[in-house]
Amino acid sequence: MEFRHYSVLLQETMEQLCIRPEGIYVDGTLGGGGHAREICRRLTDGGHLYGFDQDAAAIQAAGRRLQEYKDHVTVVRSNFCRMREELKKLEVQSVDGILLDLGVSSYQLDEAERGFTYREDVPLDMRMDQRQEKTARDIVNQYDEAELYRIIRDYGEDKFSKNIAKHIVKTRERKPIETTGELVEVIKAAIPMKMRMQKGHPAKQTFQAIRIELNQELEVLKDSLDDMIDLLKPGGRICIITFHSLEDRIVKNSFRRNENPCTCPSHFPVCICNKVSKGRVVTRKPIIPTDKELEENSRSKSAKLRVFERI
Repeated sequence: MEFRHYSVLLQETMEQLCIRPEGIYVDGTLGGGGHAREICRRLTDGGHLYGFDQDAAAIQAAGRRLQEYKDHVTVVRSNFCRMREELKKLEVQSVDGILLDLGVSSYQLDEAERGFTYREDVPLDMRMDQRQEKTARDIVNQYDEAELYRIIRDYGEDKFSKNIAKHIVKTRERKPIETTGELVEVIKAAIPMKMRMQKGHPAKQTFQAIRIELNQELEVLKDSLDDMIDLLKPGGRICIITFHSLEDRIVKNSFRRNENPCTCPSHFPVCICNKVSKGRVVTRKPIIPTDKELEENSRSKSAKLRVFERI
C-alpha cells in the first residue's frame, strides 16, 4: 500500500515556521514527507532539513517524496525524543525551526496489518516502531484490570473504562485476545447498546488508549519539549500539531512554563527564583483547520497547532 498522509494544517504551519531559506529545520515526525517537502521547497543551498521517524515505511515513502531535495535532507530513523543526541552526532548544535505532527498517518490506520484499525479483524499490533518487541496484544493480555482501567480512563477518556477493563480480563481468562476484531467485540459488550448508538465507533477511545500506552506517546512528548525548545536559535520556532486533548494540554502547559518559568509565590513583589523566560507563546489560542480542509480531510477535525518562539 502507498504511504498516504494528508498533511494537516500545511499552509498554516509553513507560515508559522517563518522559514529562512538558509535555515536548519527539523521535522520530528517525518511521516510521508508532506510537511518536509514544503519546508524543502523554501530552502536554498545553505538550508537543510533533518527528518526523524521510527517507521520504516514512512522513511521509504519520505525518501521517494523528497528525492529531488536529497542534497538538503538527512533522514534519521529514531524517535524525536532522541533529537538532541542524534543531531549532536551530526554536529548540529542549534536549529531555526522544529515541527511535530503527532497524528497517526493514514497509512498506519489504513494498512490493516499494522493492527491500529478497529474496522478489520487483524492481529493486535499498534507499534509505531516495528523493531519494538512489545505489541498491543501484550497490553491487552498481560496488564491487570487496574492498569487497563487506568490507561483506558486516562488515555482514552472513555466513561465506560472500568467496565471495558473488567470485560477484557474476563474474556481473556477463557482464551487470549489475539485480534482487533476480538477486542472490538469485547468492548462492544461492555458498553450499553443505547450508548453505542450515540457516538462514533465504540472501540475508538480504547484503541487510542492502548496505542498511546504501547508507544509511550505522552511520556515521550512531555520529556522532549524542553530539549527541543533549547535546540532553537533565537527567533527560531517550534510548531506542534496535536490531535487530542491530552497531547494539546501537555504542549500548552510546556509552552506557558517556558514563557513564564517563575515559581515565586504570586504575592512576592519581585522574582527571586531567577528562572528566565526562554521565549514567547505565539498562539494564545490554537490554530485549527479551515472549513475547506475539514471537507477535504475529516481526520483533521481535532487538529490544533500551537507555536512557541525562542528568544
